[in-house]
Amino acid sequence: MVGPLRDHMFAGHALAAGTATAAATSLSHPLDTLKTLIQVGAGPKQKLSLSQVVHQVKSASGIAGLYSGLGWSIVGKFAGVGARFGTYEILTAFYKDGREDNHVYVSEAMLAGITSGAIESLTCTPFELLKLRHQISSTSQIKPIGPPMPTPLSSKLLPGYSPSPKAFSSTVELLSVLSPKHPDLLGALKTDPWMLTGSGRVPVASEVKGLSSVVSLEGLGALWRGIRPGIFRDSIFGGFFFATWQFLHEGMLTWKSLNINPPPKSLEEAGPVSPLASSLAAGFSATVAAAVSHSFDTAKVRSQAAVLPKYVMMERKLLKWKTPGVWIERFTGTSPTDRKILFRGISLRMARCGIASFGLVGSYYLAVDYLL
Repeated sequence: MVGPLRDHMFAGHALAAGTATAAATSLSHPLDTLKTLIQVGAGPKQKLSLSQVVHQVKSASGIAGLYSGLGWSIVGKFAGVGARFGTYEILTAFYKDGREDNHVYVSEAMLAGITSGAIESLTCTPFELLKLRHQISSTSQIKPIGPPMPTPLSSKLLPGYSPSPKAFSSTVELLSVLSPKHPDLLGALKTDPWMLTGSGRVPVASEVKGLSSVVSLEGLGALWRGIRPGIFRDSIFGGFFFATWQFLHEGMLTWKSLNINPPPKSLEEAGPVSPLASSLAAGFSATVAAAVSHSFDTAKVRSQAAVLPKYVMMERKLLKWKTPGVWIERFTGTSPTDRKILFRGISLRMARCGIASFGLVGSYYLAVDYLL
């Protein structure tokens, strides 16, 4: 039998890749949520166990909370996986140009993987931030503070908070003894959401999870927060993933060629490896790459979990605030306070990446066989 898209080769492969990406992301998303919550809740002297995180999610939002942010994750993976494999194929095609055996060396696969990882990070970082904010909200139960008082500006900038007339009146009384130079001091105070709510703290990540909320409170640039550790993470992951996969692929072809008589002149003549073997190789490669790059994953997650309103960024700019830490931490975007917790959740990320890559490659082969 032939597939329904046999006459539309590109459309068939695109549909197969999209289906495989959605299936693999959905399969591994609960592990990603648990990994993220452990990283965000970690401290130098605090270590959340897996059972504690599961209990918090079940208490706040039920088992469905493990799938919080799945939609953003799938959209981000569509863009990220496409950028990763697309860039890799373009670069390896350049390496293979003019060679008779159509062969890619392991070192070339690593270089192509590093570049493709950086492109992937630039593409999917905004979707990862929105996914992470929804994942954090799966353990939060937001309760409005104070009686309702409709104020469009405050509800727009402070999700989860309600204005407090008592706190606002107290502030006005304290300022009334001063001689104001502003023609409308009371009106100016009403435009400040923190003054209306009586809360001087910045909202937590679970309260600023929507696209409009993030952009209005933190600015458009917040969507690319954590891009520096993200580039290091995905570049290292891509380099080790493709290098390990290429090494295993060559080993499987070499083993296969030993049973062929007469021996093939090149590995290409040995034929393709089985879909199961290729899926297992991809899963193992992703597990290794996840272990090597995990410290930067923790740095990126904790950076995106911090809410930095636009006025805070403006104050830092005016005060010429310098990023703390040694030069390597400033260069990679790693906070010095996270030095002791950079490897929290590493086992969950290794399992999540291994399962996702195994499911991605396996689902892709199944979809291609059905469609083509």
